[in-house]
Amino acid sequence: MGALKPWHIIVFVVVLVLLFGAKRLPDAARSLGRSLRIIKAETKGLVDDDNNVAEKAEPQYSRQPINGEVQQPGYQQQPPPAGQQYQQPPAQPYVDPVQRTNDR
Repeated sequence: MGALKPWHIIVFVVVLVLLFGAKRLPDAARSLGRSLRIIKAETKGLVDDDNNVAEKAEPQYSRQPINGEVQQPGYQQQPPPAGQQYQQPPAQPYVDPVQRTNDR
């Protein structure tokens, strides 16, 4: 019952010819074909660009995890003297941003 019969196609073509005219249908088909070719070329170009970017993004060497501590050049961290613990700097008092704006 839901199948497309040959007479359905014939009725559809007759309706298209009556709506658009016999002269406009070939022009419409031609422009549709051009548009599809352009879309196909652009999508192929995008896929090629993605592949090129992925190839360039690959590292030339494999990455190894770093073992030990990372130190910045020229910076030597010295441990606290024996018997003395690290002390945090004094905490700054909390200032409400709204109150600070109102004080100005």
